[in-house]
Amino acid sequence: MRTEQYISTAFGTIVTNPVGAWRHPYFLPVNIPRELVLSPESLAAVSRADLALGRLSGLAMLIDDPELLLGPSMAQEALASSRIEGTQASLSDVLSAENADEPIDDENLREVNNYLNAAAEGQMLLQKWPLTQRFICALHATLLADVRGDEKFPGELRRSPVWIGSPNARPETARFIPPHHEQIGDLLADWERFVNEPSTMPVVLRAALMHYQFETIHPFLDGNGRIGRLLIGFMLVADDVLSAPILPISDYFERNRDQYYDRLQAVRERGEIEEWVQFFCEGIEQQAKRAAARIRALVEVRERYRRETINDRSALTSVIDLIFRNPVITVATVMRHAEVSRPAASAALRRAEARGWLVSAGRWGRGGRERWIATEIWAAVSDGSKFEHEARGNEER
Repeated sequence: MRTEQYISTAFGTIVTNPVGAWRHPYFLPVNIPRELVLSPESLAAVSRADLALGRLSGLAMLIDDPELLLGPSMAQEALASSRIEGTQASLSDVLSAENADEPIDDENLREVNNYLNAAAEGQMLLQKWPLTQRFICALHATLLADVRGDEKFPGELRRSPVWIGSPNARPETARFIPPHHEQIGDLLADWERFVNEPSTMPVVLRAALMHYQFETIHPFLDGNGRIGRLLIGFMLVADDVLSAPILPISDYFERNRDQYYDRLQAVRERGEIEEWVQFFCEGIEQQAKRAAARIRALVEVRERYRRETINDRSALTSVIDLIFRNPVITVATVMRHAEVSRPAASAALRRAEARGWLVSAGRWGRGGRERWIATEIWAAVSDGSKFEHEARGNEER
C-alpha cells in the first residue's frame, strides 16, 4: 500500500506498527462523525436527495400492494450489485431462474439469487432486529451460501487481514488495506451505535457515512460490497423513509463503478468526504426519480390490465399479479399461483398473448420450458434496452 498517498488524517490514519505476524501498514478509520459541517453545494445535494426520496415514498404509499412492484426492482438491484463484483448474468436469466422448478446450475445466477434471498431475509429480520452485527452476519451467511466465496466463512467476521487491489495484488501493491481484524469489533460497535442512535443528521447523509464506514471496515473476507449496498436500502427502511427497499442504488454505482471506488478511496487518502457525499446523494436522487417513474408506469399498465379483465373469471386475472412480481412467466408458475390445471394455465397465457400482454421468448433451462415475457412490464423495469437481444440469445442455446 502506498502510504504516501494517505495525506489526510481526518477520517483515519495509517498504522505502521506490526500486529502479530502482520508486517504491513493498514488504514485505521476514526469513529463515524456525529456532526458534519458541509458546504452549500453538499447541503443542496443532500436536500435534493431527501426531496426525491420523499416523493418516492409518497408514491409507494399509494400502491395497494407494494410487493407487486418490488420483485422486478429488487432483481435489477441484485443484478447490478453483483455485477459490480464481477458476476456475469442477464436480467432475463435472473428472472427466469426465479421461476425455475430446478436447482440453479450457473454459479453467476446462484450469486444473484443469493442476493435476492439475503434481501428477502433482511426485510423479515428488520421487523425484529436493529441493524447490528447479528443482522449483517445473517445476511452474509445467506449471500455466500454455496457460491464462490463460500470457503470464506459465511456469516463470520474475518479473522485475518485482507487487502484491496487488482486480482494479483499483494499487500505491497494493494491500493487499500482495511483495518486489522483485531480492531473490527470496536469499529463495528461504533458503526452499530451510529446507525441506531437518534440523530438530527439527514438520513441520506447518515446513509452515506454508514456505507463509507462499512466498506472501509471491510468486516468480511468476501461480500462486503454487496452487503454494504444492501444496508443502504435497509437503513432507509429502518429510519421510516421507505416502506420497502425499492431504491435500486446499485444501478447508479454500477454505471459509475470507477468513480464509486475512487470517491470512497479519496475519503481515506485525502479526507474528501464532501465529494463522496455529493456523489452518493446524486445517486440517491437519480435512482429515486427513476424508481418513481418506473412505479408510475407499472401502475398505469396494471390498472389498464385490470380494467380489461374486470368481468373475467378465468386464470387470466391471476396472470396480472404474477407478471408484476416477475415479468418472465411459465405455465408452471400460473399453475402454482392460480391453482389450475396445465390446460387452464396454458389457455390463460394464450389469452394474455392475444391481448398483447405477453410474447413467447423461447425455451430456457435444462427442462426447456417455454418462457413468456410481459413486454410492457419488461420495458418499464429494464428501459426496454435488452429484452430482444437476451430473448433471442437464450432461445438459441
